Amino acid sequence: MKHGFISVACGTPTLRLADCHYNAEQTFQMMRDAEKRGVKVLVLPELGITGYTCGDLFNLSPMSTGAEEALATILEATRPLEVVTAVGMPVEKDNKLYNCAVIIQKGQVLGVVPKTTLPNYDGLAESRWFAPAPEENGEVKLCGESVPFGKLVFACEGLKDLKLGFEIGEDLSSPVSPSASLAAAGATIIGNLAASPEIGGKDALRRNLITMHSAKLQCGYVYAGADYGESTSDVVYGAAQFIAENGEMLVQSRFEGGLHVTEIDVQKLAYERRRTQLFRETPWDVEEVPFSLTLSETKLTRHIAPSAFVPEDKTDREERCREMLFIASLGLKQRMAHTGAKTAVIGLSGGLDSTLAVLITGLAMKMLGRPASDIVAVTMPCFGTTDRTKNNAVILAEKMGATLRTVQIANSVRSHFKDIGHDINDHSVTYENGQARERTQVLMDIANQTGGIVIGTGDLSELALGWCTYNGDHMSMYGVNASIPKTLVRHLVGYLAKDNLDKDEALHDVLEDILDTPVSPELLPAVQGQIAQKTEDLVGPYELHDFFLYYILRWGFSPAKVFRMAVKAHGDAYSREVILKWLKTFYRRFFAQQFKRSCMPDGVQVSEISLSPRGSWRMPSDAKWQLWQAELEKIQ
Repeated sequence: MKHGFISVACGTPTLRLADCHYNAEQTFQMMRDAEKRGVKVLVLPELGITGYTCGDLFNLSPMSTGAEEALATILEATRPLEVVTAVGMPVEKDNKLYNCAVIIQKGQVLGVVPKTTLPNYDGLAESRWFAPAPEENGEVKLCGESVPFGKLVFACEGLKDLKLGFEIGEDLSSPVSPSASLAAAGATIIGNLAASPEIGGKDALRRNLITMHSAKLQCGYVYAGADYGESTSDVVYGAAQFIAENGEMLVQSRFEGGLHVTEIDVQKLAYERRRTQLFRETPWDVEEVPFSLTLSETKLTRHIAPSAFVPEDKTDREERCREMLFIASLGLKQRMAHTGAKTAVIGLSGGLDSTLAVLITGLAMKMLGRPASDIVAVTMPCFGTTDRTKNNAVILAEKMGATLRTVQIANSVRSHFKDIGHDINDHSVTYENGQARERTQVLMDIANQTGGIVIGTGDLSELALGWCTYNGDHMSMYGVNASIPKTLVRHLVGYLAKDNLDKDEALHDVLEDILDTPVSPELLPAVQGQIAQKTEDLVGPYELHDFFLYYILRWGFSPAKVFRMAVKAHGDAYSREVILKWLKTFYRRFFAQQFKRSCMPDGVQVSEISLSPRGSWRMPSDAKWQLWQAELEKIQ
């Protein structure tokens, strides 16, 4: 449970209709299996002790008696077990029968949750046997003990972010589902004990509903459906099992049965609720029931994608690329129209960032119905420029139809160094930044000449690390890449290389060569015509920094948790020592370079994270990083 990871499972034990004692044995065997696998929360199917399709047998007294005796057997057999388990069974109260989730742990009943929404479709008519949940909470006597009955949230003592809520079957589909109130009352994990028959086309609807419900409630959602042991007189049940977390499906299974285990991050869910403040009130009265768990470190089995910003699925990735390119170009289109700019001026280096910026600008010009010649692409060779990058910049501008200008800045930079008394052989930061600021001055002046605006090329990763020259490439009149991380920049350029609208082979080839070029500011002299200054050798791999960036800023994770997840995601490519080294670098640079972000230009947000000081990220430039540094130093 360290770092908020809770091992959860949905399971479908083997079932025999109306054979409560057999079903009890299968239930506690599955609980024992779950306990051995470190599961802390287990959800089992609706009416799993009796079977869901018993029909009028529910009204016969042996069924109620047999179900309660079976529960007593389960409790006795699981006294040593810590796993909190939701078991489905009929429960009698005040001469009414309820379809219930009975929550048990350590041989005790913690509480009973009755079903609220009774279905009347697909041949189902539960109201024939069961009553809907009463309005008021109360108590019910079960196995000789009076226990809470009604709308309940089960709160873990010692782990404030772990609160459990339960609903049953069609409660999920209700316009006002019980889980909405349970989540508003603090439940971070919702269990659903279900018995959903398999009908053509239903699975996709069910899966989408669970996924979106977990996103809407910002919760983990654990769904356990009934197995084949149910009656097949009219329908088939297929052991549908799902575990979702805040809109992401972690587990999905059908026609398999058994136990399905993963981890839900309740710390992440609690952070999202604090950040968004969407839950303002609890519509229903919800009673809180305490329980305890032995705190331990949960083994991570869930997949953690190495690239946090780039979808792993090819179809999803291409859709994300299309969407982001459209949003970015739409923002620039509106800014160009609003300012009445005659041109868009871009410093084109032959690198990834400026390539993406000019491609986005080309899309914006098409939206405006304007020619690509209104793009002024400026190459500014200097001491570190290689033929490869210069030629790529020229070819790219020509193939797009942009107006190309080449400005040799070496003499101007030499003159400036002479003015300030800087030795041309001193390749310190002054040597590098002098070139970057000269380039920005050239772009600004050309924008004045042509009645245009300067389009910034700096990306989100560079802004996070402060890897930009203050008042150099740091400054523009509109930054189209400002919320696009470096790892995503590469995929966006690659997407356009593959699917460029004009299907120009030469344009495709130059984009592919740009993708193969090492990331570099090219501010140090080339060595035998090759790039001498490789950014990732200096500040670290961007795939690691983007991973850090995502989990630190999007989810507010601590250094130890980010490190643990990075090792899980990138451990095959990087050693623990290397990951820790660059994580320390990220934090140090992020805190030290906030002043550059405090005055960054406008730029539309297209990804989940933006560092704009006007809305998405507000941080004092003189904030200290000692709290984070102290935790980093404790990591082994």
